[in-house]
Amino acid sequence: MMTMGVLIRVLLNMLAIWLATALIPGISTVDNAALVWAAISLGLVNAFIRPLVVLLTLPFTLVTLGLFLMFVNAAMLNLAAWFVDGFEVVGVIDAIFGAIIVSLVSWVGAAFIGENGRYRVLVVERRR
Repeated sequence: MMTMGVLIRVLLNMLAIWLATALIPGISTVDNAALVWAAISLGLVNAFIRPLVVLLTLPFTLVTLGLFLMFVNAAMLNLAAWFVDGFEVVGVIDAIFGAIIVSLVSWVGAAFIGENGRYRVLVVERRR
């Protein structure tokens, strides 16, 4: 069921944005509704706008050995904040650190979500 995967990804985005608001003083949400809309907005921005921006900035990304992607991620976080009233990102440094937190939470969460959007359970067995 694809909707379960989408719901899990929105919940991961919510967790990531909530963690960023808790750790970084320049990122804030006014209420839980803004947090939900920020997570949805960030998901849509990352799905539709980010691939185009990554493609257009590919020369900068290659020259900086991928470090420029942190600025792209920070710009996507700022763009999501621009779309949602009640979600605010102030300053470039705060946006970069917020993007790092969101990326780390998404990376860890993606380890448990399969390609088709379902969550995975890893079973480790010891050989005898």
